[in-house]
Amino acid sequence: MYSFGQLVKIPAVIMRGGTSKGLILRRCDLPQDSALRDQIILRMFGSPDSSQIDGLGGGTSLTSKLALIGPPSTPEAHIDYTFGQVSLEKNVIDYKVTCGNLLAAVGLYAAEEGYATLTEPITEVRIYNTNIDKIIVAEIPVEQGAIKYEGNFSIAGVPGLSSKIMLNFLDSGGTFTKKMLPSGNAIDTVQIKDGRRFEISVVDCVNTIVFVRAQDVGVKGTELQYPINSNAELLDTLEQIRVKGGILAGLIRPQESVRPTTHSLPKIVMVAQSTDYITLTNQAVQAEDIDILSRYISMGALHKAHAVGGAMALAAACQIPGTIPSLLTSSSGSAVRIGHPSGTMYVEAVVERKETDWHVIRAACGRTARRLMEGEAYIPVSVLAAHG
Repeated sequence: MYSFGQLVKIPAVIMRGGTSKGLILRRCDLPQDSALRDQIILRMFGSPDSSQIDGLGGGTSLTSKLALIGPPSTPEAHIDYTFGQVSLEKNVIDYKVTCGNLLAAVGLYAAEEGYATLTEPITEVRIYNTNIDKIIVAEIPVEQGAIKYEGNFSIAGVPGLSSKIMLNFLDSGGTFTKKMLPSGNAIDTVQIKDGRRFEISVVDCVNTIVFVRAQDVGVKGTELQYPINSNAELLDTLEQIRVKGGILAGLIRPQESVRPTTHSLPKIVMVAQSTDYITLTNQAVQAEDIDILSRYISMGALHKAHAVGGAMALAAACQIPGTIPSLLTSSSGSAVRIGHPSGTMYVEAVVERKETDWHVIRAACGRTARRLMEGEAYIPVSVLAAHG
């Protein structure tokens, strides 16, 4: 940190990774005291405030993300990555979750900053994700000794073309609960306050996801943001189902006070059989071009695209007999094409039976990333004084 009169400036990089955007901050530039560090970061983002108008956050869960990075704490990695979901409503940063999209940005950042030596045609950046105690390999394209930024790969939800960054999640089953099927069942039944009962599948791969049939909660699975986010009754139903799934997974304690902004895991995803639909950009998606429809809820609202962690869990679930996704998907192999509000997403998952549970041998998908800005973020020195 550097003093600047009544302001303190901290080196920061803003990057897009996949369909997410966030701040890349080095641990060495921040206080070691975690409480003070988090207050500084919250002030940088402009939280708590739904618009984050007085900070660098974008006023949505997708643009209020944090990557704390530093030298590797394990010899198998090139860089350490700790993800934080910065709350818009609360004075809190949630570190009990991870973000696969931002991994693409961290991989690119590591290659740009020299954490990994560039090799052609692919530089494998081994990222140690401290949130989940896992190593993810990001494949960064390299040409003539330099990172290759231009390419012909695109992802739904992000305009334009870039080079493809493959993310390989190794041994990613049971990330948060130590079991692929935390409850031990492919399908469980939960009951919410009004007595309604719902079948769910809880799957833990990269992130812990509660899957529910879209038709069971009264929607088709083709809906876009407004019909979902404006339906308070539906969101309340989904939240109650999510909490019940979280209790089954052991991530939420019975009788615990829970909100999407206080307990971001598990996530909840509505799934349906593939059918024709129209995207947020009025593009037509044909049923034959996807294997399953998915609507991913993040922080109590519909994700405009699809989170990588949720996609990995969905791809894995499609391979596990008896789960709700496996009963709905048209995929018969390791590749799954997911239809989401912004378009389609291609992911792969290879699973195998392991005693009473399942093991994810590999889960992977292609993303893009870009450095948007680097410089110093300014915060009032009073933030430091308040914790002096």
